[in-house]
Amino acid sequence: MSKNYRSELVGAFGCPIDENPTGVMEEAAFRAKGLDYRYLTIKVEKEDIETAMKAVKALNMRGINLTIPHKVSAIPYVDELSPEAQIIGAINIVVNTNGTLWGDNTDGKGFLKSLTDRGITVEGKNIVILGAGGAARAISVVCALQGAKHIDIVNGSIERGSELVQLLNEKTPADARLISWAGMVDIPAGTDILVNATSVGLYPHVDQKPNINYDTIQAGMVVCDVIFNDPNSLFLQEAEKREAVTVNGLGMLANQGALNFQLWTGQEAPVDVMIDTLREEFGS
Repeated sequence: MSKNYRSELVGAFGCPIDENPTGVMEEAAFRAKGLDYRYLTIKVEKEDIETAMKAVKALNMRGINLTIPHKVSAIPYVDELSPEAQIIGAINIVVNTNGTLWGDNTDGKGFLKSLTDRGITVEGKNIVILGAGGAARAISVVCALQGAKHIDIVNGSIERGSELVQLLNEKTPADARLISWAGMVDIPAGTDILVNATSVGLYPHVDQKPNINYDTIQAGMVVCDVIFNDPNSLFLQEAEKREAVTVNGLGMLANQGALNFQLWTGQEAPVDVMIDTLREEFGS
């Protein structure tokens, strides 16, 4: 049998992306499973996404992750979408099968798994989501499809927030409402789960936190942050002071990464290895 010197290529397109640790996690998983895969972390400017997506085919890459600002803008350049991605209107993974690009969204599924791992369910719950971008769309749609009772979307852009609320009301069973984020926002009474789905607090801006009235966070409320760098965000620190149950972004990152691993390789992901790698990376 002849030797093969070619590694299978996957990776991520984003801007900014220098601080994205996904490659460390995925390559640890590849090593653990003995797979000759390489994960490339690639800076792609907003205006270059079409060229970059063509490169996935040209370079025979097995697939690519998509992060800010490409989760929506890359959609025209894939050949097929999963049913869930069609509803969400954003993708974070592409799988290349013999030149056919298939897009899916594992953000929401990864978020949901991080809750169920803690024994938390969204069924019948009142949920408040800060933001209306790609992560907020994925999380809100998945929560709605899994039986959330009511979802409040808090967003500064009325147009963007209204679009997401309309999508939830028309295409999912959940009842959704928009809360304008014009200044400091109170978290509505009766909220079961609060999610920061914005990039506020992401490295290097670890000294920032979403502009909400933290005294409206109640003891026992589940408070989640999609931020993974730093996982101990100021947002979660404020919630902990008020005796909330906190869930950081590492679980969501690891769980969506595990789903991506399986989609690219066809093998079950070593989730424990991926989580341990992230914890070591961030000292948490």
